[in-house]
Amino acid sequence: MSASTVILFTRFGLGQAPAELQQTLADKFLCLLAGSDDLPARLLFYGEGVKLVCAGSPVLEPLRVLEAKGAEFVICGTCLNYFALTDQVQVGTIGGMPAMIEALKRAEKVISV
Repeated sequence: MSASTVILFTRFGLGQAPAELQQTLADKFLCLLAGSDDLPARLLFYGEGVKLVCAGSPVLEPLRVLEAKGAEFVICGTCLNYFALTDQVQVGTIGGMPAMIEALKRAEKVISV
């Protein structure tokens, strides 16, 4: 993965599957990514994806590892407000669409999971 890669999380899990399977897949994906030395530049969370960075998320541990390794997270403030989760964010930085647009413009590769 290139250091200018951006990964988009738009769901509370990965793929189109039952919720439990989506969250299991997200956990596996993030654990493997956290164990790698080849990290993306940024991970963007919007829509229901913001729930992944909030209290009670099943993937907080690998997200904390990624953040400690230097991966940057941008979390949609509008989405957090919509779901009333602004005070529940555990990792990353709350941003807005301008920060997300900038990350996408600078990316050589964008991966939506």
